[in-house]
Amino acid sequence: MNERLRRLHAYPFERLARLKSGSQPPANLPHIAMSIGEPKHPPPSFVVDLLRANLDQLGSYPATIGSLELRTACAGWLQRRFALGSSSVDPATMVLPVNGTREALFAFVQAVVSTEFASSSPPVVVMPNPFYQIYEGAALLAGAEPYYLNTTAATGHLPDLSSVPIDVWQRCAVLFLCNPGNPSGAVMPLAYLREALALAERHDFIIAADECYAELYRDDGTPPASLLQACRADGNDHFRRAVVFHSLSKRSSVPGLRSGFVAGDAQVLASFLLYRTYHGCAMPVPTQLASAAAWSDDAHVARNRGLYRDKFAAVLPILSAVLPVEQPAGGFYLWTDVGCDDEAFTRELFRTQNLTILPGSYLARDTATGNPGRNRVRISLVATVEECVHAAERIRAFMQTLTNN
Repeated sequence: MNERLRRLHAYPFERLARLKSGSQPPANLPHIAMSIGEPKHPPPSFVVDLLRANLDQLGSYPATIGSLELRTACAGWLQRRFALGSSSVDPATMVLPVNGTREALFAFVQAVVSTEFASSSPPVVVMPNPFYQIYEGAALLAGAEPYYLNTTAATGHLPDLSSVPIDVWQRCAVLFLCNPGNPSGAVMPLAYLREALALAERHDFIIAADECYAELYRDDGTPPASLLQACRADGNDHFRRAVVFHSLSKRSSVPGLRSGFVAGDAQVLASFLLYRTYHGCAMPVPTQLASAAAWSDDAHVARNRGLYRDKFAAVLPILSAVLPVEQPAGGFYLWTDVGCDDEAFTRELFRTQNLTILPGSYLARDTATGNPGRNRVRISLVATVEECVHAAERIRAFMQTLTNN
């Protein structure tokens, strides 16, 4: 058995299930789940129709590299969404379809981290803290050492790149960025991304930018930037050292489709394609056809974005009376300080209100300067507007009982 498996931590939702076990919530209150970031909006009908219409394609093995039609659709979306300029993204060499960003983020680290000459000082994977747990798991199973950059209110919930010691950068193989951030929803300015690229060039590492929330943002006038935009701003037209990860799960509300892509540095992607050829993770042809159509359509995304804005507009006036909440710049989470132990808060909220959220400390690790998730919770606004309003009202009632006691 791979001994590195012993280094993995229990997944947040496994810990959450243990936390809730034994509790008996009120039977008269229907359960509302606001813990997992699983979009609940109906999937676009044209995506479903295309899947049904192409089921006969299940009789063919798909190519790992994906169809040119899909890669062209992905490249076109990148150029359109991030104003990269026509023909700036070569679909033949700079785009690779994947089965959702989760598997791609994990596999990417296995492909690019080398431990061949690292017996005494293992390579480092730098990541924000809190973070998407796949970042850490990928680093540990690749034989790398995670380096956690606390993201707090004091840092604008962005990793403070200037705080990383030089010797850590010198050992760094991959820097994970999440933009907009999960769980905070903080958005990285273009200047920040350019600073990260300068560090990558100086210290010879790759940036893996998780941009799967990039289509969910608060202000139409200021959509989140991409790492690829920062490359273009620096004259790095080959996207050297930069790889971005995108998914249809959040953008198009099709988490079960398991469809996304990676794009950027062609040399890095060529090696990643070789790894994936042996990994055996090609996307089924019907999924490719439906995905190409989804990446080519922006109207359904605007409607999807509007639904999340409606939820924030409905929920914030209720919760702001009892918690320090505000709409984040991106994403669909509320990342709020509850002023007490986050595990106890989550457990009691479930026990008394039949409402599930996620303790913030489950998304972070303890460091020398503390756990940046402690006393915070993540509230996922993925249910219907009506359910989100009911949930907010239950949280308000729960907070009032805490105040009264």
